[in-house]
Amino acid sequence: MHLKKARNDMLWSCAYTWHPTTTVQQVRGRILQQDETGTNLPDKIRGWYDLAGGGAGFLLIETDDLGEINAFCQPYMDLMDWDVRALIPQEYRAAIKRFRHEV
Repeated sequence: MHLKKARNDMLWSCAYTWHPTTTVQQVRGRILQQDETGTNLPDKIRGWYDLAGGGAGFLLIETDDLGEINAFCQPYMDLMDWDVRALIPQEYRAAIKRFRHEV
């Protein structure tokens, strides 16, 4: 899957894992609550993926403002852990060419 960037913003992987006692009702309720308050960044979410089996997944969020990432994740911290990482886009053929030149 090729993700084409719409702007010059950075792309962030926001991986989540539910706490062992978290329920689907709690997560769905919190998502709806945060959507109503406008803090879910729907215009910046480029992808939302649940892992098979449930209880984990990740979102791809596009922003240059790390504060927006914090504001998005914090309201969910009592329900899940987050692993947030900046993504560096790579084009496969260009990377292979660069590696051959560097090696």
